[in-house]
Amino acid sequence: MSDESNIRAQMRKGVLEYYILLLLSNGKAYSSDIIDRLKKAHLIVVEGTLYTLLNRMRREGKLDYQWQESTQGPPRKYYFITDEGRRTRDIMSDAWDEICNVVTHLKELNNYEQDS
Repeated sequence: MSDESNIRAQMRKGVLEYYILLLLSNGKAYSSDIIDRLKKAHLIVVEGTLYTLLNRMRREGKLDYQWQESTQGPPRKYYFITDEGRRTRDIMSDAWDEICNVVTHLKELNNYEQDS
C-alpha cells in the first residue's frame, strides 16, 4: 500500500464510526444499505470491517438492532442509534468541528496551498 493510500485509509477509518452514527440519526438502516452508503462516500472497501464495527458499537451501547420481516427472503436486521449513540455523535460532532477549525486556521497561518 502506498503512503498516500495508507494515509487516506487511516483517515477514513477514523471517521467511520462518526459517519455511521450520523447515518443512523436519520432512522434505522439495513446493513447492506449502510454498506452502500459507505461505499458511495468512499469510506469502506472491505465489508467485514463494517460488521466488526457494528458489533463493537452495539456492545458499547451506541446502537442496537431489531429484526424485521422481509417481503422477500428471511427477516432483516435493522440498526438504529441509541441515546448513548446520540450522546457520542454529539461529542464527535463537537470534536470534528474543533479539528476542522484548527486545521483551517493552521493552513491559513502558514499560507498553505496544495501542490498540484
